[in-house]
Amino acid sequence: MEDNSSRVTEFILLGLSDTRELPLLFFTFFLLAYTMVLLGNLLIIVTVRTDPKLSSAMYFLLCNLSFIDICYTSVTAPRVLVALLSGHKAIAFEGCMAQLFFLHFVGSSEMFLLTVMAFDRYTAICRPLHYTAIMARRACWALVAACWAGGFIHSIVQTVLMLQLPFCGPNTIHSYFCDVPPVIHLACTDTTLTEWLMASNSGLISLGCFLVLVASYALILAKVRARVSQGNWKALSTCASHVMAITLLFMPCIFTYLRPAGTLPTSKYVSVIYTILSPMMNPLIYTLRSSEVKESMLGWQDPGVTPRVTPGVTFLLYSCTIMTIKPIDFQLCTNTFLYTYYC
Repeated sequence: MEDNSSRVTEFILLGLSDTRELPLLFFTFFLLAYTMVLLGNLLIIVTVRTDPKLSSAMYFLLCNLSFIDICYTSVTAPRVLVALLSGHKAIAFEGCMAQLFFLHFVGSSEMFLLTVMAFDRYTAICRPLHYTAIMARRACWALVAACWAGGFIHSIVQTVLMLQLPFCGPNTIHSYFCDVPPVIHLACTDTTLTEWLMASNSGLISLGCFLVLVASYALILAKVRARVSQGNWKALSTCASHVMAITLLFMPCIFTYLRPAGTLPTSKYVSVIYTILSPMMNPLIYTLRSSEVKESMLGWQDPGVTPRVTPGVTFLLYSCTIMTIKPIDFQLCTNTFLYTYYC
């Protein structure tokens, strides 16, 4: 029987680079990215929740996507910022397993939710007369709950498989967070079967959701191609932004998880794309492509009319205030926000 005293009690996260000059650069990047994720997604949540006009299923799902993006980034970013600032790279074994669990829990839930959002767009464009009945609020709640339940089942399977492995050293992880590919290399046993099980779990979920998304948008493209109008072009533009968002998330995940961990070296820089860049870009992609959200944020009514102060604008001004030392000018910040979204 293996001696419990030889079991690993903590792991060392090496981060993105061992060069001493780069931590400040990485700290600035992660801080700005995490701030953008929080402010951008909170702005969408506040706007959708406070505007009765944004009560359709699409905005309900968008609001849930913003919440998931905040949770997803919060699994890794705060820990990275603390490590870069303090130089403390150790993470307890229990903390590492918890981070792995929540990473896959929230990440797979987002994949399922993006698939539901694609189904929502398909229904709106290909079956517009039945859209209200199919995507009723009760159905939306059921779909979102199913996304979270599917993410939990996927993640608990991954975590249980990891906990079955013995870890007796080494304890150095060549990444900035705990994930299956870098951690499984540290197990003191043959992990071939476990690697294939995890690849079939995470990899097939990523690939399956991606193929469903591609098929749904292909059907939408075939539908609107025959009937070109202003409304259809708007729908096509919305779908194009969705494709951009899912590509940022799914392609790195497929590259990372759709193979056993030991077959090819995993680049830790690839993980930055789906853990940081994708959640950071989602608010920009979805908001900038939706005139309704922009108009709601600014309270835009008629050309030439001064925008009213909506909760979205209030949230932006408050965020600007707490992030600056000097008091800001209300009109200056409002004009900056107008320029950002309309110019």
